[in-house]
Amino acid sequence: MARITSVLDTLTERGYIGQLSHEIEIRKLLIKEKISCFIRLDSSIDSLNLGHFVQIMVMAHMQRAGHKPIILIDEYLSNKDIVTNSNRIKKQMEKIIDFAEEKAAMVNNSDWLPEIKYMDFLVEVGKYFSVPRMLTAECFNQETKQEISYLDLNSMVMKAYDFLELSRKYESKLQLGIDKEWFNIIAGTDLIRKKEGKATFGMSIAQLEEKELSNAENKVISLDKEKTSPADFYKYFRNVEEQNLERYLSFFTFLPIGQIKRFAAMQGRELNEGKKALAFEATKIVHGKDAAHKARTEIEALLAKEGNEKDMPSIYISRDVFNTSVVDILIGIKILVSKGEGQRFIDQGSLYVNDAKITSIETPLTEADFSQGSVIIRRGKKNYTRLILK
Repeated sequence: MARITSVLDTLTERGYIGQLSHEIEIRKLLIKEKISCFIRLDSSIDSLNLGHFVQIMVMAHMQRAGHKPIILIDEYLSNKDIVTNSNRIKKQMEKIIDFAEEKAAMVNNSDWLPEIKYMDFLVEVGKYFSVPRMLTAECFNQETKQEISYLDLNSMVMKAYDFLELSRKYESKLQLGIDKEWFNIIAGTDLIRKKEGKATFGMSIAQLEEKELSNAENKVISLDKEKTSPADFYKYFRNVEEQNLERYLSFFTFLPIGQIKRFAAMQGRELNEGKKALAFEATKIVHGKDAAHKARTEIEALLAKEGNEKDMPSIYISRDVFNTSVVDILIGIKILVSKGEGQRFIDQGSLYVNDAKITSIETPLTEADFSQGSVIIRRGKKNYTRLILK
């Protein structure tokens, strides 16, 4: 008898899963029920980055399997820009997660936190937390170098309480988050079990390293097209390091695993096909198909030019050619065989000096064309020659 699979198998196969609070129970739950699950986003951000992209893709897989994603905007500390930030974030997520017909929800913990009366909260919730156990939290042991404040401890309790509220209001049974949130996730499941007698669960999601969030110019890659253009977004993924190709294809596309494995198994220049697929699919998910097509055309043309320029032949010429027609010079150095051939390239709009199209057979080559030290001649789409002054 074939094994019944769940979205957990998909997430595991694609490398998303870090830790599971109760693997067997979670697997059974995701097969047996359609549940609501949630992730937490900080209200202080006005745009999602690639780290958030991984988390949102996990929620998209959950939704595709019939479960309901809930995005919790964390307003534990006051943030005057929360409405603006939330709207911007939701707009970015709507390309990936379907919020129509209550298939997903975005909620704000300001809906319940301001109503808490401190003394009542201590009695109702605080009694379930052990301070010595809280102080063993990995997030404090490894990341907090200064003294732990009372505010830090309260933050843990409040975040656990968020899980309790989402369990009550939306019947959320699963919280997802990055590894550094793991203690808070488990604190929430423990609180719900002790107070409500209900089983809830936690799952941590794989994280990108800090250096993976930025491009070669150290600019953070944003899902907001005003911060990172679709072309720059495409270029980031197109230039991914070979050792990351399979992981990124698994994280940032919906391509089948079999196809991803085939791309990853390619060698040498063939790997570029996998990189092109990654860049196009990731850009299509975030910015739409039209923007992805446009970005692919622009960046692939640029990369082709850069690749050709790197390997192009160079020819040295003397200064006495200045103000001689480009076509005559190219005939003289055997790039063209005749004026007729030169005219055909001009008629086709495919003869260039640097990035300027030649429109007349009489157009001269001037000293100004060598302002960068050399001149790049292009014939057609891929034939490049560099002219260098003697």
